[in-house]
Amino acid sequence: MRTLNGKTIAILSMDGFEQSELLEPRAKFKEAGATVHVVSLKSGELRGWDKDDWGKSVAVDKLLDDVKPDDYDALVIPGGQINPDLLRAEPKAVQFVQAFNRSGKPIGAICHGPWMLIEAGIAKGRRMTSYQSIRTDLKNAGAQVEDAEAVVDQGIVTSRKPDDIPAFVDALAEEIAGGKTYSRAA
Repeated sequence: MRTLNGKTIAILSMDGFEQSELLEPRAKFKEAGATVHVVSLKSGELRGWDKDDWGKSVAVDKLLDDVKPDDYDALVIPGGQINPDLLRAEPKAVQFVQAFNRSGKPIGAICHGPWMLIEAGIAKGRRMTSYQSIRTDLKNAGAQVEDAEAVVDQGIVTSRKPDDIPAFVDALAEEIAGGKTYSRAA
């Protein structure tokens, strides 16, 4: 993986994140030298979901009200069915993703995380992948759906499932390390 010294990454989450999809990328990005913040609409701890039951909790580092896209070099949206479903119902979270998209900086969404990209209106015309059960949602939102471990389209990195975390993290790290921004409209 590329070195990410000096880079700061936001992981946008609520309760019900798929445990591996938040904890593993966070650990890998930190190992690569990045500062990583779990950002949420609520303070305290968020409860993870581990396959078929509640899992480990993670501390919230920053409240969404206290951050802006300029504070970060990249945004990560972990999946699980619960987390992105809760996030997409929160206007502040959707607006944050839209603003991040307008910034042109890398965004990563795994599993059900692309629901947030759909809700933010940024899936149309993009090559993307997701968990199998929401691929129709991506198609209906105008995305060109692919079945691959990680799909990169103008700095937006999507992935299918926990098994794809290594490919997801590597592809997103490559985008972050490259420092390139893209002209993307929401």
